[in-house]
Amino acid sequence: MDLLQHIPKRVRIVEVGPRDGLQNEAMVVATEDKVRFVEMLADAGFADIEVSSFVSPKRVPQLADASEVFARLQPRVNVRYSALVPNRKGLERALEAGVRAIALFTAASETFTQKNIGMTIAESLAGFRDLLPDARAARCWVRAYVSTAFVCPYEGEIPPEQVLPVVKALDEMSVDEISVGDTIGYATPDDVARLTEALAPVLPMEKLAYHFHDTRGAALANVLMALQYGIAAFDSSAGGTGGCPFAPGAAGNLATEDLLSLLHGMGIETGVRFEAVGAASRFLERKLGRALTSKALQTYQEDSDD
Repeated sequence: MDLLQHIPKRVRIVEVGPRDGLQNEAMVVATEDKVRFVEMLADAGFADIEVSSFVSPKRVPQLADASEVFARLQPRVNVRYSALVPNRKGLERALEAGVRAIALFTAASETFTQKNIGMTIAESLAGFRDLLPDARAARCWVRAYVSTAFVCPYEGEIPPEQVLPVVKALDEMSVDEISVGDTIGYATPDDVARLTEALAPVLPMEKLAYHFHDTRGAALANVLMALQYGIAAFDSSAGGTGGCPFAPGAAGNLATEDLLSLLHGMGIETGVRFEAVGAASRFLERKLGRALTSKALQTYQEDSDD
């Protein structure tokens, strides 16, 4: 098969910086700065922005102000603002805040699922089935994450046959999208090829997104491999912020600026403006008081300060 024939002409980027990026920061970013960050990303052209998480504030204090952030955001016709929802209480809080796009999360590793959400994989899937009628009744768009789909910090390598039943179960629930994650950033392009080929018979490729971390510097290589299979949705984080607080060794997410440099350099459309993302990341740098890790961001020069 000539994989190059399958490279999409347009890719949808799901910007996860405001949630996945900020949840792993030592400091808590002020609510008004989070709102400004999200608005700058929306101005950059993203159609999908994961804004926050309705998990317990005790577990992720960095995102304890999720309801207030959503209350301050002005709805935009062409932007979907979503939130991570762990359970029924989280869903209720999200719906009360006016959220109508949610993300649920499980994993392909039993150990990681237990340590992350205190459930077995089967229990997490049963919880999804219980929540989905209420989410659908509220006309929510529903995304599902499958973490540790390549390597688990506790169990080691995760074979594709361990990922398939989780993905298949989610697809049978008719979730709108499934984001499959390299949670600790240890996947290789060969791993991506094997998993994608295994998933192809059980999941429509238009429902698949990949979520890569860049711990070993292979995230862009993994994107390139996925593109050759026609995958046209990827998660990334402005500036390369993030990581999972419940996954030892997980470094930052794939940086949005680096992803944009690759895609635009290949002539692939995204609808996102690199300079505007760079400005948002520079704004966040000033609030965090440190330089972000994106390599492409290092080439960005601001005209003026925000």
